[in-house]
Amino acid sequence: MSEELSLNINIKEPRWDQGTFMGRAKHFFMVTDPRNVLLSSEKLEEARVIVENYRAGTVTPGLTEDELWRAKYTYDSAFHPDTGEKMFVIGRMSAQVPMNMSITGCMLTFYRTTPAVVFWQWVNQSFNAIVNYTNRSGDAPITMNQLGAAYVSATTGAVVTALGLKSLAMRLPPIVSRFVPFAAVAAANCINIPFMRQRELKYGIPVMDENGNRLGESANAAKQAIIQVVVSRIGMAVPAMAIPPVIMNALEKKAFMKHFPILNAPVQVGLVGLCLVFATPLCCALFPQKSSMSVSGLEADLQERIRQLSPETTTVYFNKGL
Repeated sequence: MSEELSLNINIKEPRWDQGTFMGRAKHFFMVTDPRNVLLSSEKLEEARVIVENYRAGTVTPGLTEDELWRAKYTYDSAFHPDTGEKMFVIGRMSAQVPMNMSITGCMLTFYRTTPAVVFWQWVNQSFNAIVNYTNRSGDAPITMNQLGAAYVSATTGAVVTALGLKSLAMRLPPIVSRFVPFAAVAAANCINIPFMRQRELKYGIPVMDENGNRLGESANAAKQAIIQVVVSRIGMAVPAMAIPPVIMNALEKKAFMKHFPILNAPVQVGLVGLCLVFATPLCCALFPQKSSMSVSGLEADLQERIRQLSPETTTVYFNKGL
C-alpha cells in the first residue's frame, strides 16, 4: 500500500525557483500552455478541489506529487491568484498564443487601409482590455462604470495612436510600414494597461510580508507592477511582430506566393504563432510574478504602519499581475 502524500509541499509557490530566469520560464511555460484552454469545466473543478483540499490539510487518496503539481498548474491557469474566481477563458494567459496569433496575424496582413487598421486595432485592444482586467492585481471590486470608462479610454487611445503612426508610415519605405502594427501595439500597451488597471494606481494593491500576511495597500507597488507588465507585454510583441514582416517581405517576392496570394494570411498567422509559443512564457518570466520592493519605497503612511505592525519587515511582496 503506497504512503499518503506529505503535506509539506508548498504549492502556494511555483514548483521551480522564481529567483532565476530559467525557473520562472519553466513556470510560465506551464501557465501559458495553450492546451489548458481546452480543459473542461469538470477538469478545472477537479483541480480546484485537489488544490484547496491540500491547502486545507486534506490529501486526495492515491494522489502523487506529480499529480498534485499538475493540478496546481491547471488551477493557476484558470483561477485568479488573489480573488480565487474562475477567469474568463479568453482572458487567461493560456489563451494568449491562440488569440494573439490570430489577431496579430490579421493586423500584419491587413495594415494597408485605414478601416482595416481601425478594425484590427480595436479588436486587439478589446482583447487586451479583457486580458488586462482578467489578470489585474489585487482583490478590490471594480464597478461596471469604472470598467466601461477604462475600456473606452484604453481602446480609443490605442486606435488613435495606431492611426497616427500609420499616417507617418505612408511617407516611409514599404518594409518600414510593415512595422507600424508593432509600434502601434507597443504604444497602445503603454495606454491600455494603465487605463484598465487605473483603480490600482488610485487605491493601491495588497502588499504582504514574506509569510503572506497582508500589511496594507500601496499605489507605489501598483506603479512598479504595471511598469513590469507593460515591459513584458511589449517584449511578447517584439518577435511576433518584428520577425514575420521580414520573412513575409521576402516570401511575397517568390513566384509561388504571387500565384497563391491566399496563402499570405495563414502563413503570417503560422509564423506569429511560432514566435508567440516561445515569446509569451519567456517574456512573462522577465519579472517574478510575486514581485517585491523595499518598505522605504512605499507611501509614508504605509511605512509608518508597517513599522508599528511588523518592525522587522524590510521588504514587501505583491502579485504584479500578468
